[in-house]
Formats: sequence, C-alpha cells, structure tokens
Amino acid sequence: MPKMKTHKGTAKRFTFTGSGKLVSAMGRRGHFRRRKSTRLLQKLSRMQEVHETTQARVLRGLPYRKKHAR
Repeated sequence: MPKMKTHKGTAKRFTFTGSGKLVSAMGRRGHFRRRKSTRLLQKLSRMQEVHETTQARVLRGLPYRKKHAR
C-alpha cells in the first residue's frame, strides 16, 4: 500500500501540544485590527484547543500524526 500524503494546509494550521492535544491559532486577527481592542487582539493571539467534534475531520488530513506528536 502506498504512503498516505499529509494535507499540507492542515499541517500548517494545526499542531500538537506536549500532552497530545490538537491546537490551532484563532482567527479574526488579520483584518481591521485598528478598530479591535488591544485586549481582544491579545486574546486572539493565543492557541485554542480544537473542538472534539472537529478533531476527526482535522486528523484525517494528518495520517502520521502520532509520529510528530510529542
């Protein structure tokens, strides 16, 4: 059976924490930043855990996730 390919868009957007949780950066940060409060922008700069209902779809694009997870 041939190797499965990693979906590169998924690989760039999602990462694993040391404990194995799947996290991604929050959106709404790149457009109209001057009218957003500094506090909101600080909040949006953090990583956010991926919701459990979305994880199966994301992990389909990362077939070798166990190899790269810590």
